[in-house]
Amino acid sequence: MVQKLDTLPETTSQTAGPYVHIGCTPNFVGIHGIYETDLGGQPFPDDAEGERITVTGIVYDGTGTVLRDVLIEFWQADAKGRYGPGAQGFARRPSGLETGEWELKTVKPGANGGQAPHIAVWIVARGINMGLQTRMYFEGDDHSSDPLLTRLEHQNRVPTLIAKDTGNGTYRFDIRLQGEGETVFLDM
Repeated sequence: MVQKLDTLPETTSQTAGPYVHIGCTPNFVGIHGIYETDLGGQPFPDDAEGERITVTGIVYDGTGTVLRDVLIEFWQADAKGRYGPGAQGFARRPSGLETGEWELKTVKPGANGGQAPHIAVWIVARGINMGLQTRMYFEGDDHSSDPLLTRLEHQNRVPTLIAKDTGNGTYRFDIRLQGEGETVFLDM
């Protein structure tokens, strides 16, 4: 006899690696014919309004080792601070298999609802049982009234959320999972 369950048990979480690139970005690793393009390839169309920027970074573990099996997803508003329909503003980037560096080409987001311009960031990799969430803000923008940044208990850690302006529309945003300079992660 089948017994009716009022609830189902929660499924355990699992890490993303070591084959995260194959499953989520097959074209990136040279496996073609599954998808025409990898999901999240371009957050905005080429003709989208706003300042074009490029953000690069590396994810480091607690020992300072570069991770090469990371998948990062980004979600952002457009240049006017609006979140678009569908997947507009969404991007997915794997880390480079040799260098561990990732690169995001996008439009610099505008302020939204009292929040300073930012990009939401979600990180998965080997050893991470549940994806980590953080935000990326931009050096040179006014962050003084951003509700998240002003509420951080340890204000000395705010710089871990700021992408450094390296000139010519490029920014650098390295992520440290643990240890010295650990990036602030959000419980969302």
